[in-house]
Amino acid sequence: MAVVGFDLGFQSCYIAVARAGGIETVANEFSDRCTPSVVSFGSKNRAIGVSAKNQQITHAHNTVSNFKRFHGRAFNDPFVQKEKEKLSYDLVPMKNGGVGVKVMYMDEEHIFSVEQISAMLLTKLKETAESNLKKPVTDCVISVPSFFTDAERRSLLDAAQIVGLNCLRLMNDMTAVALSYGIYKQDLPAPEEKPRIVVFVDMGHSAFQVSACAFNKSKLKVLGTAFDPFLGGRDFDGKLVDYFCAEIKAKYKLDPKSKVRALLRLYQECEKLKKLMSSNSTDIPLNIECFMNDTDVSGKMNRSQFEELCADLLQRIEMPLLSLMEQTQLKVEDVTAVEIVGGATRIPAVKERIAKFFGKDVSTTLNADEAIARGCALQCAILSPAFKVREFSVTDATPFPISLLWNTEAEDTEGVHEVFSRNHAAPFSKVLTFYRKGPFELEAFYSDPKGVPYPESKIGRYVIQNVSAQKDGEKSKVKVKVRVNTHGIFSVSTASMVEPVKSEDSEDVGVETEVESQDQRPIENSSDTNEKKGDQPPEAKKPKIKVKNVELPIEANLVWQLGKDLLNMYIETEGKMIMQDKLEKERNDAKNAVEEYVYEFRDKLSGPYEKFVCEKDLQGFSALLTETEGWLYEEGEDEAKQVYVDKLEDLKKLGTPIEMRYQEAEERPKLLEELGHRLQYYATIAGEFRNKDEKYIHIDEMEMMKVEKCVSEVVEWMNNAVSAQAKKSLDQDPAVHSSEIKAKLQELNNVCEPVVTQPKPKVDSPKEENPLNERNDYKTEDMGEDDKNSEMPQQNGECHPSDQNTISMDLD
Repeated sequence: MAVVGFDLGFQSCYIAVARAGGIETVANEFSDRCTPSVVSFGSKNRAIGVSAKNQQITHAHNTVSNFKRFHGRAFNDPFVQKEKEKLSYDLVPMKNGGVGVKVMYMDEEHIFSVEQISAMLLTKLKETAESNLKKPVTDCVISVPSFFTDAERRSLLDAAQIVGLNCLRLMNDMTAVALSYGIYKQDLPAPEEKPRIVVFVDMGHSAFQVSACAFNKSKLKVLGTAFDPFLGGRDFDGKLVDYFCAEIKAKYKLDPKSKVRALLRLYQECEKLKKLMSSNSTDIPLNIECFMNDTDVSGKMNRSQFEELCADLLQRIEMPLLSLMEQTQLKVEDVTAVEIVGGATRIPAVKERIAKFFGKDVSTTLNADEAIARGCALQCAILSPAFKVREFSVTDATPFPISLLWNTEAEDTEGVHEVFSRNHAAPFSKVLTFYRKGPFELEAFYSDPKGVPYPESKIGRYVIQNVSAQKDGEKSKVKVKVRVNTHGIFSVSTASMVEPVKSEDSEDVGVETEVESQDQRPIENSSDTNEKKGDQPPEAKKPKIKVKNVELPIEANLVWQLGKDLLNMYIETEGKMIMQDKLEKERNDAKNAVEEYVYEFRDKLSGPYEKFVCEKDLQGFSALLTETEGWLYEEGEDEAKQVYVDKLEDLKKLGTPIEMRYQEAEERPKLLEELGHRLQYYATIAGEFRNKDEKYIHIDEMEMMKVEKCVSEVVEWMNNAVSAQAKKSLDQDPAVHSSEIKAKLQELNNVCEPVVTQPKPKVDSPKEENPLNERNDYKTEDMGEDDKNSEMPQQNGECHPSDQNTISMDLD
């Protein structure tokens, strides 16, 4: 069973796999551990990852990047509309109101949903993992920003489902980092001791996230999270781009923002410049050749200028840190260590701000780029039955408070209850009790809309159906189970109506409010919802009655969820595109094989193969190779796979005999030499046998005659073969082939070897009489220890031969 963790980043992705030796980050086909989050569409196939990134400038309108934050959002979302202006490709609304990407694929216009685009990226990551593991990948854990809402998380799960991945858990980025940090720590305090508090800070390409975690031995609890979803490395890149756009406009009278390709090139160069300034404080040049209108542009910047330019961004770093400390009610002195990850934390000014806030140096014990993927792989290994992992429990936190709203029996009144507060432990379940005479509706929403980076505060509506009054007309008792699951998604998972019955077989109802948690620790039960609203009559001591629970259907209307029909259509479409990519790869491989054969053989015809082809055939074959090369770059540029296969076969009809003659000329002398040595060896033994040599006197006369006859026949065959080959020129087919020589050598060994290697028959030697039995006057009492040992009888050089089967060895 494969155990895989995917860090699905905004700019790039990482894949980690669990092996017997630990966690390993996987490299792609370019030997790069980082796979860009880019998908490019062509007339024949898709390019994903590194190959797509390479086409981003030349194929800008059909290359999709920076799409992760469009999950679960409507096209008219203000964030989407703002991002749309920065993209090189077109965004369009889908029929369900979601975000669609319009591209040209297979020479036709296509519109793909953001779930489909992410599924394409996951397809590539899945193939890379399978190539490394040499086995199919199904189960996985995928990272997700801690500030993602339910709609965004469900959208990402749909993307995984399109590819056929079974996502065991959507794991918050910061929780994955904390797990990869804590599971290897051997010095964590015992469970009953005060926990070690560690703050993790992650500034990636698009967002800034922080979390505080409490560590005990074999235990991790996320105390709280805070974030700025719009502060990341790309915002620093944007500051540089704006600066150089203004400078280029003033200096060269060019507007980079008027051309997509020029702007993309400037973004790439500014990102490189930013990285160089992180390690150098001197002036760093920026040079771009043929930038616009065949004009070269240049500029320069140093670190101090850069920090001054980004002063407003740097000021925003403290806000999430302050928010985190307020939420968790921690003091700076309580924090044992501050660990930083993410590419943008390499900016010196960012490090300084974080270190200054906490009053201590930041730690970089984790790999800044790969920590999230490694944490996801560890979580997958923990969830997998195929791996035995050190016991380590992970308790996450709910990032946003969640409340339920419902209509009460009284007119024009509504009941509201916060079921999960901010930073509540997750996954977690609660059972709420309602008293109703008919179906009723629950509406889940985020209690603090301003603190949620998403325009819609509603999560979904849930209709509890088939509720009816009791036989005596009283309200029925309805138990509703609400849950935040392992993916961090809220749901009304089950509902049941409690009915009193007379049957003795019915089950007895226990407490009305239940709580489930991942680590099964005792937690204070939540108060009954309706008790707070006065819908429930005051409890009086009543005798126990037998009841049964009747499951009730729940109709869920979620803010964002792909329908089954649409999801199945996306799965089918992705399957077709995967097949098309495979066919196109096979076609390109066949074409490349022809091209490779042409270049390789033409070089060898003027080199090692020159002597093995006559002048007439050489001219004809060279002309065919040149003709094939021209065909490849003209009418043969875009042919079916079979056409290239046939073309290669035609070339091999002429090339293979030449190649065979060369190989025969290389192998034949060595094999003839080996055959000659074996003949000489067997002939020598036969001669020694005739001379009555003691080594071979035990061999039967008739068998040795077989050896002599075989040697004589093979010598005659070899002489004839060498004579016939001597009459042949190098450009002619050989008179004797290497395979024939190998066969003769095998035949010679099969006949002669069993005869000449016959062992001598064993002859029993007469038993020696023990001198101790003959001489009764033999005494040893005056002998020294060394003398005793020298005088003790030996048998075949072994002392105590009878004990040799009882020796045991301790390999430890």
